[in-house]
Amino acid sequence: MYLNLVQIAESFGVSESVVEGWIRNENLPHTPDRGRLLFDRAQVAQWAATRGLASQAGFLAPEPVSVAKGWQIEPLLRAGGIWRDVGVAELPDVIDRVVAALPGATPPVRQLLSQRLRASKGVTFAPVGGGFALPHPAARVALGRDAGTVALIFLREPLVFPEPKVDETPVTRLLFFIAPSPRAHLELLGRLSRLLSRVAVRELLAGRPSDEQIFQAVAAAAVPAVSTSGTEGGA
Repeated sequence: MYLNLVQIAESFGVSESVVEGWIRNENLPHTPDRGRLLFDRAQVAQWAATRGLASQAGFLAPEPVSVAKGWQIEPLLRAGGIWRDVGVAELPDVIDRVVAALPGATPPVRQLLSQRLRASKGVTFAPVGGGFALPHPAARVALGRDAGTVALIFLREPLVFPEPKVDETPVTRLLFFIAPSPRAHLELLGRLSRLLSRVAVRELLAGRPSDEQIFQAVAAAAVPAVSTSGTEGGA
């Protein structure tokens, strides 16, 4: 089965120029045909697998099972790291370093992701109130099932947003995250939002806790509370 340039670009969630760059620089298999480019499905699938690339739709689409359901935030945070005393001007460099250590991604994928995040409006900062924001890639990406990370960033000065404020508390705490697929992105966004809804976690992060205190609090927040219903009124 052959696909054209537009179908390949849509499957990977990239522009046609990116696919053309893969042809020039990454030896993406293709067949010229009367002025157009055709791509053999099996060859492209094999090429993508060796580079840790996954598609968002079409012939390379991930399985419908949500990868993120098996995740815990604490190991993702250990992968992304805790960054302290970061100036707003230093934020792009910190994000670059988080991407450079992204598990489950090959160097070409990390480089492509860094370029996207460095572009204008490449990051959506998503303030959620109380001094916190959940920045993430503005464009949903498909990176492969293990390519996820979370980084906690403590800012030296507040981050100013052009959009309307959520509240009057200056944003100085960021939970930057990358998920392996659009489906997993929504799952992880929900988990981080629920994490920050816990008063104990927000109060801890508003102070100056140690890294290990943060890891322990995040791990504890993932453990469901034990229900005590039906334990009273026994014999």
